[in-house]
Amino acid sequence: MTGPAQPKLLLDTHTLVWALAAPQNLGPQGIKLLPQGDVVASAANLWELVLKIGKNDALVPDPLAWWGRYVTGSSITVLPIRATHVMALAKLPPIHKDPFDRILVAQATCENRVLVSRDTVLARYGVAVIW
Repeated sequence: MTGPAQPKLLLDTHTLVWALAAPQNLGPQGIKLLPQGDVVASAANLWELVLKIGKNDALVPDPLAWWGRYVTGSSITVLPIRATHVMALAKLPPIHKDPFDRILVAQATCENRVLVSRDTVLARYGVAVIW
């Protein structure tokens, strides 16, 4: 007899940062499912963190050191951005303007993963989103 399947989760950038450094900031579903899920980060998370260095909305001041300590150091699987993800991205309607959120939606769709994000607009793409 097998137990329930682990939820396959892809983390939005803010979710990734909070899950590793400030889990009290997560939503109730995330708090419940992250410990039992098959969790992956995305190369897009690191890309977003790096592009926000020195900006007011930067989630971490030194993303490379943070990534090394928290993501690499925790052995979290990192999903690369593949050509199939970019092809799926090209087919998305212009619901959301943030390019990082859009590639995460494409990745979640292609990889059959639930996106963990506080951004409820992303669910309008038809991808499963929890917070």
